Amino acid sequence: MRGVRAPAVLLGGGAALLLSLLWMPALLPVASRLLSLPRALTAMASGSPPAQPSPAADSGYVPGSVSAAFVTCPNEKVAKEIARAVVEKRLAACVNLIPQITSIYEWKGKIEEDSEVLMMIKTPSSLVPALTDFVRSVHPYEVAEVISLPVEQGNSPYLRWVHQVTEAASDPSTVPP
Repeated sequence: MRGVRAPAVLLGGGAALLLSLLWMPALLPVASRLLSLPRALTAMASGSPPAQPSPAADSGYVPGSVSAAFVTCPNEKVAKEIARAVVEKRLAACVNLIPQITSIYEWKGKIEEDSEVLMMIKTPSSLVPALTDFVRSVHPYEVAEVISLPVEQGNSPYLRWVHQVTEAASDPSTVPP
């Protein structure tokens, strides 16, 4: 990327590495693993196995088992129709509509700029393929944007609710916390 430099030297150990990577959120999981490396090496040298990361014992949430999927739509009407359908079909627990975003992209050799609505869809990661297939089948764009990111951490009751709502066949007593 023009105008962005990656850190060239690791000054000050793990703290400098973490600070230098804060501008790149996608690399934070890598940074956390790098910061735990000295503990793992020390444990190996002492003969004891390194501690394995695990979900919080009291939460029961498995990191990455919920995803936030993102879909852009040409207008609010289309976004609401798709949002309502994915929730009704239990492909998602919740959809937030973020209006009036500006998208700039290349399409068929031209730089385009459009006003769109962004859908932020919370769903179990296991349902992302079905969600993608459904969105593609009803979306007006020739190539619909459907991307997802795993949720590593969050409010445990909410993350459990995402699973409950999408797994329940038709239990009207399931309501958001």
